[in-house]
Amino acid sequence: MHALDILGDPVRRRILELLAEGERSAGEIGQDVQREFGISQPAVSQHLRVLRESGFATVRPDGARRLYAIDPEPLASAAAWFDPFRRFWQPHLDALATELARGRRERRLAAERDAETDDTHTTDPQED
Repeated sequence: MHALDILGDPVRRRILELLAEGERSAGEIGQDVQREFGISQPAVSQHLRVLRESGFATVRPDGARRLYAIDPEPLASAAAWFDPFRRFWQPHLDALATELARGRRERRLAAERDAETDDTHTTDPQED
């Protein structure tokens, strides 16, 4: 199955989002996903199995619990698939970054000017 087929499912994407925050037990994942998507525990288990078998997630036993973690390698492969298409959005993201940096610079310079103005308008107690 292609990585985008795996990532195309909103439940599996949500599970990966949860795992991106750190290792979680199958029970914790199940509670969150069942609440958010209204699906059964067996359906959550099926999604976890797909993620595990496709290499997107790893699992390790911890007593009676099964702890899931994200495996970054398949995500890197999926990201690489997008490389030929980045040219469509990267210039827009670069322009946004430039505008954000310009706005931060303007706010910083304005704050510095305001601080200088405040310093020149303070009165010396001996002048009164």
